[in-house]
Amino acid sequence: MERHIRRLTQLGFALVTIGIGIQFYLFVQQLERGGAVTVTRPPGVEAFLPISSLMSLKYWLVSGDFNLIHPAGLLIFLFILATALILKRGFCSWVCPFGLLSEALARVHSRLFDKPRRVWRWLDWPLRSLKYILLGFFVVAILGMSAEALRDFLYGPYNRVADIKMLYFFTDASALTIKAIAGLILLSVLVRHFWCRYLCPYGALLGLTSLASFFKIRRNTTTCTDCKKCSRVCPANISVHRQKTVHSDECHACLQCVAACPVPDTLSFSAPLRKLPLKPLTVALLIIGLFLIGDGLARLGGVWQNSISINEYRHHLERIDDPAYQHAR
Repeated sequence: MERHIRRLTQLGFALVTIGIGIQFYLFVQQLERGGAVTVTRPPGVEAFLPISSLMSLKYWLVSGDFNLIHPAGLLIFLFILATALILKRGFCSWVCPFGLLSEALARVHSRLFDKPRRVWRWLDWPLRSLKYILLGFFVVAILGMSAEALRDFLYGPYNRVADIKMLYFFTDASALTIKAIAGLILLSVLVRHFWCRYLCPYGALLGLTSLASFFKIRRNTTTCTDCKKCSRVCPANISVHRQKTVHSDECHACLQCVAACPVPDTLSFSAPLRKLPLKPLTVALLIIGLFLIGDGLARLGGVWQNSISINEYRHHLERIDDPAYQHAR
């Protein structure tokens, strides 16, 4: 049963994500038709606005103003960072729908090739740096913005409909967008976890944050038989058998190495000195609990749903193709 707990958790979050997407699509459809809006806008859709959330975080820190345009986005962003401080990049392998898709494509890879195809080590490192370059671009740009510039963007017309713009990006995808997505899928079949390993800036941020994670994969060097099974099953290509503690920013806390170890209690996902080892069920409950507690506190505090009324949404929708609603270039 333990081997299936992570997969069930992933599927559960994927179903929630799909449900949020469908609900938001129906909400926008009713806005466009001009009649009564009976579908509630799901705040969870703001999880897909990480750049706006990062800008909101800086604006909150420098001005003390908690932006209510997309408040759930900022809170979810903070919840996800919290998981990295506790459970490494557990979000990537337990929650993220793109992580689930990446694993599905990796299984296609395994069926096509007898042995996993890996990028040459001399090329792997510079490719892995790409996601940090992308992250650095966004962070430097946002850090360079004044409080006034941040306020103008966050309260401006573009950000007010950023969630709808994101929906249109997929529902009205251009030929270039479709080709780019198809290309990433193909690359993820040829090279396992291509997007997650080389291009995802969110993963880069979580990787850096996870360096301070309280729980890490830890190895008992006394009982280890050096069978290397842990390293062979690691989807991030980490040489687990060589490390007493896995500090790598690529560790997703998937616990596959722990499950593969033939010697009990030799590998554990645990606190320093191998204290408080966590089983898969405990990890799942911690992640789910963190999001449920955060969701509940946000609702009680009145900072979960945004402050945009139905009439204001319709006002913006009528003008969404105007220059003021286009992304600054």
